[in-house]
Amino acid sequence: MPPLRWRTTALLLAALAVLPLAIACGGDKKDDDNAGAQYMGAIVTPPIEKPDAVLMDENGQPFDLRKETEGYVTLLYVGYTHCPDICPTHLYEISEALKKVDPDVRKQVKVVFATADPERDTPQQLKQYLDTFDPDFIGLTGTRDLMDQFQIALGLQPATRTDLGGGNYAVNHAAYVMAFTKDNYAYTVYPSGMGQKEWLNDLPLLVKKGFRTE
Repeated sequence: MPPLRWRTTALLLAALAVLPLAIACGGDKKDDDNAGAQYMGAIVTPPIEKPDAVLMDENGQPFDLRKETEGYVTLLYVGYTHCPDICPTHLYEISEALKKVDPDVRKQVKVVFATADPERDTPQQLKQYLDTFDPDFIGLTGTRDLMDQFQIALGLQPATRTDLGGGNYAVNHAAYVMAFTKDNYAYTVYPSGMGQKEWLNDLPLLVKKGFRTE
């Protein structure tokens, strides 16, 4: 997995990050609904394994990531609620796409927002923030050490801070969404700049096919 792409230069670096990745291939011709369709997300090799981790959700309850997302396509994003641009844009684009996909596809997708800023992102803060996009979105937090280890398990460098003065700070974190299929692996990621068009194309493929390029 490429190293962390920082928020402050996310648009440029995210574009660079996908250059070495394989180009998406055509869909399975045996699937009448999506014959010939292609994935629009950036394909990563090797795929990213979903961490076997238990964190705290937006309701203050333990959340076993693998157990609670078993049988779902899981869109996982590491960000923070005070992010001024990229985080809310990702969440908005996903929420709007989920309103437009077939209801049978929608019910097989879970969206998980794991904080890179656990000092500020309490369960209450996560719930209030995510409810503005979709009340079904799941927020995860924990201790600083636990969230750092979670990012490492995803192949990321732990997020860092940039001091903005006056007690404020920005968080430097990964800027792409990982799409885990039902086998607990993410074969595609979605950097900044990808939005509803890509999600509307790829979500039915990921739900109905898992990940197959033949």
